[in-house]
Amino acid sequence: MLDKVSAQLVTARFGWGFLAFHFAALIVFVGLLSLPIASHPLLLRRAGRILAGLLTAALGVFAFVPPRFCLRIIRATGLLWAYALAAGLAAAMLVKVSWSFWRPATYLTISLVRVVLSIFSSHVIADPTTATVGTQKFNVVVLKECSGLEGIGLMLVFSIGWLWLVRRECRFPAALLLIPAGLLCVWLLNIVRIAVLIFIGNAGAPNVAIGGFHSQAGWIAFNCVALGFAVATTRLPWVTLSPPERPRAATSAGNPAAAYLIPFLTILAAGMISQAAAGTFEWLYPLRFFAAVTALWVFRARYAQLDWRFGWLAPAAGVMVFAFWLAPDWFVSTHPDNGISAGLAPWPASAKMLWLAIRTAAAVVTVPIAEELAFRGFLIRRLISADFTSLDPKTYTWLSVLVSSAAFGLLHGERWLAGIFAGFLYAAVYLRRGRIGDAVVAHATTNALIAALVLWRGQWYLW
Repeated sequence: MLDKVSAQLVTARFGWGFLAFHFAALIVFVGLLSLPIASHPLLLRRAGRILAGLLTAALGVFAFVPPRFCLRIIRATGLLWAYALAAGLAAAMLVKVSWSFWRPATYLTISLVRVVLSIFSSHVIADPTTATVGTQKFNVVVLKECSGLEGIGLMLVFSIGWLWLVRRECRFPAALLLIPAGLLCVWLLNIVRIAVLIFIGNAGAPNVAIGGFHSQAGWIAFNCVALGFAVATTRLPWVTLSPPERPRAATSAGNPAAAYLIPFLTILAAGMISQAAAGTFEWLYPLRFFAAVTALWVFRARYAQLDWRFGWLAPAAGVMVFAFWLAPDWFVSTHPDNGISAGLAPWPASAKMLWLAIRTAAAVVTVPIAEELAFRGFLIRRLISADFTSLDPKTYTWLSVLVSSAAFGLLHGERWLAGIFAGFLYAAVYLRRGRIGDAVVAHATTNALIAALVLWRGQWYLW
């Protein structure tokens, strides 16, 4: 049934009317969010926001998936929608209830951080009543977000989801023992993160400690534990039903998805490291560029098999995305400072020009190639079939385009709406002839125009 509906969606017309009403509802939703706190009753404001948010989401979906097809999908999946709704409500209630444990969790975290600090310093400050821990020179307040509960929650969701995904390859209930082990690892690494943060601040780099390491170290720790969890489910004999044989010459070249994903994942990993070592200015940004170049070089033989040709429509699409990308600036006069201007100011001219050259090269070359390989070359087809390489590059469903474009948009932070629009337009030029070169050139054109504007007018916030 689902395959039939998906096939019919290919010929469905795009709902421009729904899209127009989607933007109208989005404006209403943003307006309700900006209402003064005391202007309307709390219950009325919340109800209005919820209704406007649901309407915005529904109209956005209907623009790409007509309502009749949505109804068929619901019928084909039976009570799955009810289970998903119940799971979502239960998760929301669980999160709300879990915060009642933040205070004892914070006390325990502070106590263990103090133990770690005491090994290296004799002047440790730890006050559970104010949630303060550190040294006399540098100390921090451990908020509820840093108590370890967020990391435990993320790891719990990931571990349950991963075990469900590989449930046919795992031994139960033995595999369930990995869940508390993963939660314990995440919590202990959070303690180490806070202790290292204090050491960095105490060493005379408070901007690095608070501005970069504070947030990035948490994600690095979570990714490491999640990766270890995934590997454990396939390598531990007492967990996996059929442990895979170790290849004589293990290489990622045998995995067709690796060539599409590793450059993008490499940029993300390098970005976490460079941001963790930064304060208000990411001086290690070139690490992203060289990491991507290395990954692309490793898979150069695989890329030679792809179609890198492009037509006039590619740069035209890039210009359209550039115009849409700047549209929010017509309504907003102030922008957040990303620290580039102040960070480069004390640098000598040669170092400044080298950093800007590498930053521009990354924006125009490595980032478009890596992101288009991941989102257009891989994700659109992977959402249709696990054997995505067997599909024609022009193969798609509206659902795969919608999901891949939404994921691409969310990657771009506060400009997520422009990012979703860019994802759809890049997908359109890619799917028109099935050439990855069209998508890359469109993306590179957008980024080149943004880079030119940044360098010409000093609009650093666009980077």
